[in-house]
Amino acid sequence: MSHSSKTPRILAIHAHPDDIEILCAGTLIRLQEAGCEIHLRTMTAGDCGSAEMSAEHIARKRLQEAQAAADLMGASYDCLHFLDLQIVHDNESRRRVTEELRQVQPDIVITAPPVDYMSDHEMTSRLVRDACFNAAVPNYDTQAESPALPMSQIPYLYFVDPVGGVDYYDNPIDPEFIIDVSRQFELKQKMLACHESQRAWLRKQHGMDEYLESSLRWSETRGSQIKAQYGEGFRQYKGHPYPHDNLIQEILGQGPLVV
Repeated sequence: MSHSSKTPRILAIHAHPDDIEILCAGTLIRLQEAGCEIHLRTMTAGDCGSAEMSAEHIARKRLQEAQAAADLMGASYDCLHFLDLQIVHDNESRRRVTEELRQVQPDIVITAPPVDYMSDHEMTSRLVRDACFNAAVPNYDTQAESPALPMSQIPYLYFVDPVGGVDYYDNPIDPEFIIDVSRQFELKQKMLACHESQRAWLRKQHGMDEYLESSLRWSETRGSQIKAQYGEGFRQYKGHPYPHDNLIQEILGQGPLVV
């Protein structure tokens, strides 16, 4: 796939506000620095993300926080308005996610891993994978009011790490490659810090700024595997007929930092 004639467009789409920041914001910043156009999307507005506020109140606050984080790096942000703990893998959901991909027309899609600790993450992964395929099928009707044009080809698809880098049984899920985000880490943490409602909740629970600390620890763990200060891990979806060459590494000019 040649990108000599246009700016590569990246769509990062995960379940909840803050998932992107924790798991791949550093890489997105690097891709933006390399000239890519970045679009951030969440499936939900985080309506179950508080024990004190109503669903409507916390959702409104978390959307503002997600927008503030996107603004820090100059990326677009939008929400698909699924509900927390209610993302399901069905035809209506497929149409909604497929329409979003057609609206953005990404060259690269980064999303949740197929195995993770909660259903919202796994359903997001399945829906985005299906949408990458469906978006390039002209006769697939999303039933949108003003439908976008079909994509010309299936985009590159990458999965971020599962939370904690493990499966259901606490066994490690190793990434295929790790991106060095040491220089981008300060901005990554600033983006994460925008999600103040979640930081406050975890400070109350843990008595410390666990949100940022856990992000730091995990980024150090992945970074140490490639002898870097901070890193982010990825796996590439290579099922038929998705692209197999590693476009992220090609864009970043980074050698194959494989675990």
